[in-house]
Amino acid sequence: MNGKNHLERTGFIIRNKLALAKTIILILHLVGIVGLYWESSRPFFQLVTPLHLLLVTAILLYFHEAYNRWFILFVLSAFSIGMITEIIGVNTGLIFGDYSYGPVLGPKLMGVPLLIGVNWFLMVYLTGGVLYRMIGNDFLAAFAGAALMVVMDLNLEPVAVALDFWQWESSTIPFSNYLSWFLIALIIQLIFRKSPFNKENKLNFFVFINLLLFFFVLAIILR
Repeated sequence: MNGKNHLERTGFIIRNKLALAKTIILILHLVGIVGLYWESSRPFFQLVTPLHLLLVTAILLYFHEAYNRWFILFVLSAFSIGMITEIIGVNTGLIFGDYSYGPVLGPKLMGVPLLIGVNWFLMVYLTGGVLYRMIGNDFLAAFAGAALMVVMDLNLEPVAVALDFWQWESSTIPFSNYLSWFLIALIIQLIFRKSPFNKENKLNFFVFINLLLFFFVLAIILR
């Protein structure tokens, strides 16, 4: 009986923590939409954008189960591949096209905000986690995950330009941006699938939907 009561208490605590986390994430995104919409409050909310992304990532990782060395290697791989390709892209115009980052996203390494490496990890972790149980084949899952990341980037691009996250030299975003985004995402998605760590996270789908709707709504109202 004591064992059963302990399990019930543990389950109750986990459910409450999950509900609290979802509430915080939802509030963060709703407040962010309102704050970025009004011109008077926009500069402040642009300033705290890095904190927003880091806080959401930290909450998500709190619910990651069974940390091991393979997970750490995946995190480092996703961050490093994302940063290296972005550094090459910003400094040469190759890979994505001619673009540059503004000051909004915080400290930079060779012209690329460190937050961008975090964003590459976050996007792969979310999309890969959402599709993990849906698709059994690793390559098909990686392909679908990369495609899902392109969908997210389509929503993100107009918002990023409007908020000075980054700017393109041309008024038209080149096709090479989306193609390269897909190919690089595909590589990291394959690393995600092949790495032997627990990919279950009870917050994955909720955070993914919040981010997708967040950028979708901002893309409409910031036009």
